[in-house]
Amino acid sequence: MPTAFIANQIFDGYETVSGKAILVDDGVVIDIVTSVNIPTRYNKKDLGKNLIAPAFIDLQIYGGNGKLFSTELTTGSLEATYEYCLQGGCTQFMITMATNSIEKFLKGIDVIRQYWSEGGKGLMGLHLEGPYINSAKKGAHIEKHIKKPTIEEVNMLLQKGKNVIKIMTLAPEQCDKEIIKLLLRNKIVVSAGHTNATYHEAINGFIAGIPVATHLFNAMSPLQGREPGMVGAIYDSGVMSSVVCDGVHVDFASVRISKKIMKEKLFFITDAVAEILHGEYQHVFKGDRYTLPNGILSGSALTMLQAVKNGVEKAGIDLEESLRMASLYPARVMNKDQISGCIKPGSAADFVVLDELLNLERVVVGGE
Repeated sequence: MPTAFIANQIFDGYETVSGKAILVDDGVVIDIVTSVNIPTRYNKKDLGKNLIAPAFIDLQIYGGNGKLFSTELTTGSLEATYEYCLQGGCTQFMITMATNSIEKFLKGIDVIRQYWSEGGKGLMGLHLEGPYINSAKKGAHIEKHIKKPTIEEVNMLLQKGKNVIKIMTLAPEQCDKEIIKLLLRNKIVVSAGHTNATYHEAINGFIAGIPVATHLFNAMSPLQGREPGMVGAIYDSGVMSSVVCDGVHVDFASVRISKKIMKEKLFFITDAVAEILHGEYQHVFKGDRYTLPNGILSGSALTMLQAVKNGVEKAGIDLEESLRMASLYPARVMNKDQISGCIKPGSAADFVVLDELLNLERVVVGGE
């Protein structure tokens, strides 16, 4: 049944309005109208004094609710991750596999296709974080699987992973321009990360077409006076970058400073993992983070909603902008900002309903 969602305030991804309603039919936003102009055929759902905003999008998450996808390559892992995402107001996610064997990547691709064929929800595709990274900035990645790419191997991954692989994080100094161009021609979002690139190497990668960087500050060459590094190149080039806004991966002051410099180019990811005490990637829960058994930081315990709250409460980011960093801007990275990360005619009817303290009251998926 066509539904009119009414709330005290509606943030559509661009501005906040009051006294209006979102008209939804068949999972799609039809219009935003004044509350007195709701057509009679619409069933009214009054959400009271709450705020409706676009649902969140997470472009880097490895698992959730006790399941790590790369350790348990099953549709059940993807379902558990989707449920974890929903708990933080996120309705779309990019399952991520860190540096691993090519065989495991191919198995993951098959499982993702199976998940989709069985009607699995929320999954946008696969983010391959590696294996074409720099071992000097491997972080928690497994060094034995790190390698330089070949045209033959990348072509094979593109063929096997067609319409599944959507993002690839790589170190630009480890990859010839031909590799980067090949990925871009195949509509892969190439992201610079786990990189020890000099400023000039990083800039050359961005000139070659790399549009995004992975988790600003983490596992990348820092900004220094004599060598601006990858961080300096990100600031200088105008590319977009994700950031893990948990106060652990990145100090909140660094998030605030970066936001002033990068403005709409900075967006949130969770980089979230699950506690796993077996297999190649083991993550130990430490209350507000996950580490490898040896103590190396390996993932966050964030939800997207907590990232938004942290942005507002800890990094001093305006609420509307913090919401965009979890919705509109990730959608923009994937060139989907006309149908996701916003509330306007033709967009998907995916919303979060938040109270005055930014607690999650409800998630609406496809108008339901």
